Formats: sequence, structure tokens, C-alpha cells
Amino acid sequence: MSDQAAATAGLPLAGLVVLDISTYIAAPAAAMVLGDFGADVIKVEALEGDPHRTMINIAAYPKSAVNYPWRLDSRNKRSLAIDLKHKDARAALERLIAKADVMILNFPVPVRQRLRLGWNEVRALNPRLIYMALTGYGEVGPDVDRPGFDVNAFFARSGLIDGAMYEGVGPTFPVPAQGDRATAMTMVAGVLLGLLHRERSGEGSEITTSLLANGVWNNGILAQAALVGGFLGHRPPRDRPRNPLSNAFQCADGRWFVMTLLREEMLWPNVCAALDIRELQHDARFATTQARIAHSAELTAIMQRHFAARNWADWKPILIAQGLIYSEIQTLEDLPDDPQVAANDIFVPTGDPQLPRTVANPINASFAAKRQSGPAPELGQHSDEVLRWAGVSEEQIARLRAAGAIA
Repeated sequence: MSDQAAATAGLPLAGLVVLDISTYIAAPAAAMVLGDFGADVIKVEALEGDPHRTMINIAAYPKSAVNYPWRLDSRNKRSLAIDLKHKDARAALERLIAKADVMILNFPVPVRQRLRLGWNEVRALNPRLIYMALTGYGEVGPDVDRPGFDVNAFFARSGLIDGAMYEGVGPTFPVPAQGDRATAMTMVAGVLLGLLHRERSGEGSEITTSLLANGVWNNGILAQAALVGGFLGHRPPRDRPRNPLSNAFQCADGRWFVMTLLREEMLWPNVCAALDIRELQHDARFATTQARIAHSAELTAIMQRHFAARNWADWKPILIAQGLIYSEIQTLEDLPDDPQVAANDIFVPTGDPQLPRTVANPINASFAAKRQSGPAPELGQHSDEVLRWAGVSEEQIARLRAAGAIA
């Protein structure tokens, strides 16, 4: 039994071969999740490597001696470094496509056409292939040739950034790769849908999605409102929120928490009890939802003054006792030791002393554990091994290497 087969035995996608011909984050992260459940993921990279290998150097990423972004999204993969523009390399890639079950790629449509990696070309090589393609802005339309990152296509173009803006304040940018990770799970679902279709019909299929479509989907409430002419202005500041009972508050020790009360009329008495302001329960300024909205700034100031008088550790049991919906605004420094995160295996051990724990994918299945996270590959680490599996001879591999077509 090969090392790959031993590592994935019993997992639901064991034996499935996935070609990850993609860069950066969303598509590679989708391939990584498939690998977590047993798929053999072959990372097909250009000779210079996926640019995600060096993403840790950008300003938005915390610095570390460990290349954690690459390890997170490339765990358990095998790397084939190959020049797709070289004629003989193309022949080798076609052998891989013919044997694979799934191909994931994220080139804009014109680039796919130049590389002859469109659905029609690959379907001729393997009619059972599940072809999962991601673009920034979609498969057709005036922006079909535009590349897009999540901040551009997912957040900016979809209206998400606009919907989150505050009055008089410029746009706030999302944390790195937030839209990419949401989109990755859409791609996983698309691949599994294709596999189910193949099981029933014997046919492969083309499945596509885009960062823009996922951004609009994630912005579904505001996007649907816009379709019927419903719009809100930019968010008011925290001290005069739209709803004073769904707001952020700061405690005496500086800790922040968010309270979200959608069943306001039922829970307003509980708020008054928690803050010991029972005299305000029937005050005309605050007795109804509309009254509280009209006097939002006044009520927010009262609530903040009371919350600022005690530490978070004092408030937490009070909020629980009153049945109020809340969450502390946890710092990233707190996150690694969060007992709820630990109890639910959101961080999992790796067996790698340089990266002892990693972020688990968010799917849990009763019928299967996830594969333990292994190392991310060095560039071209498995080139020979993968090409041999595809049926490329040792002589051909030697010629490709001599021509500089593989690394």
C-alpha cells in the first residue's frame, strides 16, 4: 500500500484524484478540503510556483518564521512543477487529466482558452471529469477577462463593503482571504454535486462559480432588498445605532462584547433587570421598539454607562441568567486558547513541531474523521512521482527535465 493510500484509508474521498491547477487561496483551499477527506490532491504549479507560497510577505499578513498561509491551504498535497506552455509538458498534463476525477482551476476564461484548458478541451480527454472552475467575475459578460481577488470581486463589487460602511467614514477592508474561504466551500459543494451526478449518470460535468456570485450571495439580504428598491444609508455610529439593543458595549476592564436581541419586546424587561434599570422598563422613551429607536443615542449612553461600571467577568453570568444573546469580541490573542474552539476541534493537531496545530475545515461528518494535516509540498517535490503515475516514462521525464519543462 502506498503512503497516500495508507494515510487516506477509510476516508470518504479516498482514491479520488484531484488536479489543483489554481493559484492563491479560494480554489486551492477547496482542493485542500477535498484532501482532508481523503482525496489525492496533485498541485500543478508553474515552474516559479504558486504565488501563494510567498503571500506571508504581504503587509496584511502577520509575520512568522513559519509559512503558515502556504501550509494551511496546501497541506497533504503533492506538487508537480511544470511549464504548461511547453509542448511535451502539455502531453504529460493530458495524461494526468485523462486519469483524474476532478480538476479545479481559477484562470479567467481567456487564459483558459490560451492554455487549452476549457471544458470542451478537457472533456475530450476525460468525459468523466468533474471540472470545477472559479473566476473573479463570471464566465461571460463585459468583465469576463478581469482577474479578481476577494477584496475586489467578492467584497467591493458585491456591495458588501458599501453595506458595512459607517456614516462619514471611508471603506473598511475585510480581513485577508475571508471571501476566498467562503467561496472555497461553495466549490467543495460544487465538486460533490458533480460527483453525485457522475455516480448516477456516468458523465462528467462543468461546474462554475465566481467570487462576485459568492459575494452577492453572502450579501443576500441587502442585495435582495436592492432588487425591490429597498436601501439603507450607511451605518450610524455606535453611540446612536439603528437598534440600541443590538450593539457593542465596553466593560470596565476594556473588554468589548456584542449583544444581539431580535426579540426585543420579550427581552427588554430582561435588559432592564440585567442592568438594574427597572425604572426604565415602562419609560415612554424606551417602552417600545420604535421608541427605543427614536431615542437610540440616549438609551445607548445609559446602557454603556452601566456596562462600563463592571468587568466583563461580572457581566457574563448576568447576561446568561437573563437569557440575553451575546458574545465577547474575542481578540486573536485569545483565540488559540478558547475552550469552546478546543471542544469542537476547530484547531487540530498536525504532528509537525513547527506548526503544532492548524485550522480544521468546518465540515464534520458522522461517518468519517478528517485526515491529519500533513506538510505542504516543496515546489516540484513530487514531479517525477506524479508523472510516473500518469504513465510518463522515465525517459520522457528525463527529457522534460533536461528541457526545463519540469522542476
